[in-house]
Amino acid sequence: MPGYTTTVNVIFTGHQAQFVLDVTAACLPLYEEVFKVEYPLPKLDTLLAHDFEGAMEHWGLITGATQILLIDLIKSTQQEKVSVFHIQCHEIAHMWFGNITTMKWWDTLYLNEGFATLMGELIIPDRIHPEWRAGSEFVVGHFNRALNLDAKLSSHPVEVECPDANRINEMFDDLSYSKAGSVLRMLSHYVGADKFLEGVSLYLKAHLFGNAVTHDLWQGISAATGIDIAELMDDWITKIGYPVLTVTENVAGIHVRQDRFLETGPADPKDNETIWNIPLSLLSTEHGISSVDKAMVLREREATFVVDTTKPFKLNTGTKGVYRVLYTPKRLAKIATEAAQPKSVFSLDDRTGLLQDAFALSKAGFSTPSSSLTVVDLWRSEKEYVVWEGMAAGLDELVSIWWEDASVVENLKRFQRTLFVPLVERLGYEYSENDSRDRILLRTLAITQAAAADDKGVLQVLQAKFKRFLKTGNNSHIPAELQQVTYAVAVKFGGRVEYDTIVKIFELRRTPSEQKAASFAMGASQDLEIIHETTEFIVNKARDQDLIPLFAALSANFASRRAATQTFMQNYDTFYNRYKDQLSLGVLVSACLNYYSSQADYQAIETYFKVKDTSKYSHALAQSLDGIKARSAYVERATADILDWFHKNI
Repeated sequence: MPGYTTTVNVIFTGHQAQFVLDVTAACLPLYEEVFKVEYPLPKLDTLLAHDFEGAMEHWGLITGATQILLIDLIKSTQQEKVSVFHIQCHEIAHMWFGNITTMKWWDTLYLNEGFATLMGELIIPDRIHPEWRAGSEFVVGHFNRALNLDAKLSSHPVEVECPDANRINEMFDDLSYSKAGSVLRMLSHYVGADKFLEGVSLYLKAHLFGNAVTHDLWQGISAATGIDIAELMDDWITKIGYPVLTVTENVAGIHVRQDRFLETGPADPKDNETIWNIPLSLLSTEHGISSVDKAMVLREREATFVVDTTKPFKLNTGTKGVYRVLYTPKRLAKIATEAAQPKSVFSLDDRTGLLQDAFALSKAGFSTPSSSLTVVDLWRSEKEYVVWEGMAAGLDELVSIWWEDASVVENLKRFQRTLFVPLVERLGYEYSENDSRDRILLRTLAITQAAAADDKGVLQVLQAKFKRFLKTGNNSHIPAELQQVTYAVAVKFGGRVEYDTIVKIFELRRTPSEQKAASFAMGASQDLEIIHETTEFIVNKARDQDLIPLFAALSANFASRRAATQTFMQNYDTFYNRYKDQLSLGVLVSACLNYYSSQADYQAIETYFKVKDTSKYSHALAQSLDGIKARSAYVERATADILDWFHKNI
């Protein structure tokens, strides 16, 4: 900063705080450069504490939990390093979005959180670490989470009324963070990144040390671009949901129709009134050269656009637009086949978005699960980690949805083994300093997925690693990347000795990474007695910062899923009183309810909560119930299709 130096400090003892300090020193001057607004204070401190909830910005001070901001770079995974970077960079963004310029009221919380998400987890990290592919990870993470949540009837607009204090904590959800960040990313792509940031700078300068509303932001970006941003963007912020574009082909080109997308299927007329202004970002090809029309906007319910459909084309280039695209089965097959080619015109982010759309559209009944399985099967030669990450997530969700149907689960696991075991055989189990980040992540993903699919060879290798640890008392031979899956396999297929060893690791709290691996493993047992012991640990011994990870681990395990929910319900008053004033109360509720797939479970959960005061987590509860309803309908509708596909293909 011109004139004087800003001092950055981390208030915590030990080397595990050094990375947060380095992140702060790297990011702070970049924010000043991008926004053209100086950080106004002579220092920026970070205070780390145990049992603190998440991270929070203050005037010249960031406070954060040790379990999310401490990191031993030698003993942590690639993803954990990125997570710490993103969290701290996100909080630094709040020095501008939140402190220098503050939303006028809670209804525009997204002006703080959406911008901090976009800047702190995409734009700034991409400038410092382009090798992390922040844009692609944003699509897999924030973008997909936003669309999954916003596909529920119980969703809410990004800008939402906040009539009383009980609603404030609930507004800190994936819509204020992930959807808002995704909508702003779409706008940046449409107007151009430089013009977008210029407009943001004008917005900040016009409201230095003051309050702002949505119109103020649109005014700044309009001044920089000459575009009526309010006309283009208001519905994306003030209206609930997002569209699915149905694309059909005719002699003129393509016909595109927009309707609200819901995970339960086509929206009723009363839920389908919004007409969004949709940047179509059409990729087309001519003489083997691709081009993107960023100016094309769908402003009506439906319209026809001139496109040469004899050549490859695709809407939503780079998956920048906040919508799904439904092609005909024939066109989807053509795009997927072209995308599988080594020199495809479709980018990494195109492939990732296409995959996410395929799974989401089949879940909602617009297509069949066999269509998404076919895309995965076509892409088994894929080279990029991010696409494999998307394939793994889609298949994992299917396994979890059909968790009580042994036939479907076993077929899905068999399919997973055909995909991931060859990757393990190619990449091996050893990590080298010369490995690229993508190679490290792909190896870890492949081993984890093969283990989850019960591949005997992979399980034997991981069990041998843990047995060596038991024998020597030294776990240094277990790479940080494989710690979680190794510990989980040991507990899942082991007994008392393995479980007790993991509990000791958890209680030692040597590093956040190791404790995270241990907490996940504590929920992996198939033994009812050990499962009960874990639930007792949660009730009687677990610290506040440990409850959600432990509940999530138990819920992810088919053998303990119901035990997790029963423990929460039987001790509801205890957990409610511990979390009632915390932002994560809704997260705790979701962690215990989000995995069921039957109408009977829907009715039981709905009945249980009818007599509870749910005002502090009403959104989370409604979203969980909507999810159960959608999954239940999916199971009833699509089981035969999945089994038929496996019968014909695997």
